Amino acid sequence: MKILVLGAAGMIGRKLIERLLQDGKLRGQAITSIHAFDVVEAQIENAGAVAVSVEAGDITDGATVAKLVAEKPDVIFHFAAIVSGEAEADFEKGYRINLRGTQNLFDAIVDQDGYVPRVVYASSIAVFGAPFPSSIEDDFHLTPLTSYGTQKAIGELLLADYTRKGLMDGIGLRFPTIVVRPGKPNAAASGFFSNIIREPLSGQPAVLPVDKDVMHWMASPRSAVGFAIHAAEIDGDVVGPRRNLTLPGLAITVGEMIQALENVAGKKTADLIEERRDETIVGIVDNWPKRFIADRAVELGFVAETSFEDIIQAHVEDELGGVLPS
Repeated sequence: MKILVLGAAGMIGRKLIERLLQDGKLRGQAITSIHAFDVVEAQIENAGAVAVSVEAGDITDGATVAKLVAEKPDVIFHFAAIVSGEAEADFEKGYRINLRGTQNLFDAIVDQDGYVPRVVYASSIAVFGAPFPSSIEDDFHLTPLTSYGTQKAIGELLLADYTRKGLMDGIGLRFPTIVVRPGKPNAAASGFFSNIIREPLSGQPAVLPVDKDVMHWMASPRSAVGFAIHAAEIDGDVVGPRRNLTLPGLAITVGEMIQALENVAGKKTADLIEERRDETIVGIVDNWPKRFIADRAVELGFVAETSFEDIIQAHVEDELGGVLPS
């Protein structure tokens, strides 16, 4: 089993590779090699018996992508993208990386005659746009209101069409916002959802730029990796022609997040959050969906947390050595 991970240096890509190396197999087969590709070199440890190659490059370069695909990996995880805030701020860069990079991958697969890999494509709930019902069901229309959402929606359509034509075996995953993200803040407009938990748990102050009644759809990094693994292994015939799935998650307000933080780590930790309204972020967040009914994905075996305390605890265990702030 040969695996290619695009976006390997990102949070989900890195954690996915760690999980694959830990499991040692995918789709019932032993993993023999993992090619980790990103714009910067991914840091991979404890490869064990698996041959791991790490490469830095540009997904917008067709020749580079063609070379990656020429190795004919059995499974390709496509997580290479710039995040929502950056894609909105830099229109050309967003389309160049998020759309043209995806087209380069799909076209490179087609150029390998008779080669039909499983492709797991990271999409987003940003493919949906207002006005929203109180809960968004699986058949809700795609009308993105950001460039990032538009780029992901186009990728979904391409994946479905290439799969329909038998040119690949694709599964598109509309990820919830993933919290708590480890490391430093990124340019995503949704980054504050992680910041207001991650920083206080490390004894640092954090800024809340929106009102506490803002609700959002979330899942943990653990769930994100589980989603990717399950998408690689699921029977495509069971999924059927609708290859893009809205994933399960937890609908929760910012106020409820902060209360969960206090429940887990105490009031002193929660008090490190400072409310400082940012109208730009408020305007972006107001256009996001808040709650989903992800029945198809649940029926297909995708699983996420059901409480935010569980999400916080996963972060404490995975990133803080299981130790809460004193």
